[in-house]
Amino acid sequence: MELSIVIQSIAIISFMIVIGAVLSKSFQFNDDTRGVFISLIVNIAMPSIILSSIFNVKMDNDTFRTIILVFFVSILINVVGIGLGWVLSFIFYKKSKKHAELALLAGLGNTGFIGIPLCAVLIGPEGALYAAIFDAGVDFTIWTVGVLILQKNRSIELDTFKSMINIPLISIFVGLIVSYFHYSPPTLIINLVDQLAALAAPLAMFYIGILVMSIKFSRVKDNGLKVWIPISVKLLMLPALVAVLIGYFQLDMTIVQTVLIQSMMPTLTLASILFAKYSADEDMGAITTVLSTILALLTIPVMIYVLTYFSLLT
Repeated sequence: MELSIVIQSIAIISFMIVIGAVLSKSFQFNDDTRGVFISLIVNIAMPSIILSSIFNVKMDNDTFRTIILVFFVSILINVVGIGLGWVLSFIFYKKSKKHAELALLAGLGNTGFIGIPLCAVLIGPEGALYAAIFDAGVDFTIWTVGVLILQKNRSIELDTFKSMINIPLISIFVGLIVSYFHYSPPTLIINLVDQLAALAAPLAMFYIGILVMSIKFSRVKDNGLKVWIPISVKLLMLPALVAVLIGYFQLDMTIVQTVLIQSMMPTLTLASILFAKYSADEDMGAITTVLSTILALLTIPVMIYVLTYFSLLT
């Protein structure tokens, strides 16, 4: 993986975030506008990039086995990250009531909004496909382990499983079923999906840029002292641990690259929404998302350079 391509991709992402920040001055950012952005990203752009990846990858039995492997590897990495965050929060802030928030922010990354488009650029359609499966593992972890940690009664209800059913997940299953039966969609559909997939990265980065501008300095000051834990785990400790452990397994380089890049992602963008739903600290979720995303623009190229230097990404 050439570092110049990585730097160029991160630079483009940075400019898109800046454009989003500038764009935020032209309208009022509230629950309605946030809902429009999330709906466009989650229900149109993300499913399109998933289907586009599936349509451009030759599917066989080995590919399907790899998909299952990546899904469970994703869950394992997420749980390990959550565990690291929980342990560190107890060590440094034993009396704090934010252990659940800090743990989830440390383990759950922005593998959808940033991870899938970045893997598509750096690795290609196959990387984007595996990145989408990795993101499905993140979604599964959010609505099972995440809900259990945030809920006071520590139970998973039927509505929890309903929350796991979303358009991107349906797109994965539909795309895989179509590929399994070797059905090729009409050229018109493929071209439409490809063009809609191109919206994923710009819309997601615009949203993050707008989110950056919506954060108030007072909220950063109140929560800033504690968020170093999830940021350190998510951007440094967890990727380093994954890089060390993945070397012991004989995996295809495309899988290794995808898993490592996804493990480097900043905190998930929907953290504040998830916390608000379960009466947790919404401000801490938003602040950690913003700060970790800004820092990730520096840490991702550095981590890729280090891993490439030690021949873990080549």
